[in-house]
Amino acid sequence: MQRNNLKSICVYSGSSDDIHPVFLKGARNLGLLLAERKIRLVYGAGKTGLMGAVSGGVLFGGGEVTGVVPESLNKKHLIADNLTSLEVCPDIQSRKKRMQDLADGLIALPGGYGTFDELFEALTWAQIGLHTKPIGILNLEGYYDPFITLVEHASIEGFIYPEHKSLFVVSDNASDLLNKMEEYIPPEDLRRWVSREDKHKNLRTAAE
Repeated sequence: MQRNNLKSICVYSGSSDDIHPVFLKGARNLGLLLAERKIRLVYGAGKTGLMGAVSGGVLFGGGEVTGVVPESLNKKHLIADNLTSLEVCPDIQSRKKRMQDLADGLIALPGGYGTFDELFEALTWAQIGLHTKPIGILNLEGYYDPFITLVEHASIEGFIYPEHKSLFVVSDNASDLLNKMEEYIPPEDLRRWVSREDKHKNLRTAAE
């Protein structure tokens, strides 16, 4: 089986410092692992919270880090100053696209609104065929359990096609997650969402 060659991975994560240390440790360990596997980190350039932890892990391990930041957030107190490279984009939308373009795969760590937005956008773009990159969720301390339950609920109710539940892989272990991403195969029939073939297959009829 052909494996995905992950030379660079975009990591979405929270920037809050007011979090349990176990999340910071998990993010740093991911960074160390990326450096060990010689995978470049692409991320939002921050030095706080999990953003700082994952980039710090990569740099400590001798790896490469590319930060991408919108002009409005390019502030000295927010941006890490020891990155391998830094790109400044005009706005948040172009920043998200640039981060995806630079990466061979995408990983979501725990985070808040911004992380959720980035994860959902990556999934949406995969759903409509804009990319086929592996998307991984590092489910530290079960953080994403409610999200996984929500996706299953949305599928049961017919809002998400069954095959689209396979647009991401999940693990609570960074090494296992990277292995799953290397082995990831995009689900079949992705275009069905656009073509609407068998569009009534997963919908309830009025009689129900």
